[in-house]
Amino acid sequence: MNKLLAAVTAPQARNARVAVSTRCFVRDLVLDALVGVYDHERATTQRIRINLDLDVIVPGVSGEDAVNAVRSVVAHGHVTLIETLAERIAERCLSDARVRTARVRVEKLDVFPDAIVGVEIERSRI
Repeated sequence: MNKLLAAVTAPQARNARVAVSTRCFVRDLVLDALVGVYDHERATTQRIRINLDLDVIVPGVSGEDAVNAVRSVVAHGHVTLIETLAERIAERCLSDARVRTARVRVEKLDVFPDAIVGVEIERSRI
């Protein structure tokens, strides 16, 4: 019976469509950024940490691509809210047709001496 079952299911398995997911990630990228609502945050950079997870349709999106995209967004100038910065990073990542989902975490490292504050968002193609 096992041979019969194998004979029946083997062609179906060969013809089945398999969902493939590859994840590209960046961990603990620390950059100086102009981000915040207060006057001193507009005049002086502060340290932020960015973590990024990209679900890609096909291999080919590299960590270097992702880091360069994040650096470019952060270097673009002052952003009032870290939520906005996270959105811009996600939008930039999703502008690459190979990226299906972007999860972005942005953390301000020096706001409090005893805590890190931040935001994490996840955006996907529709």
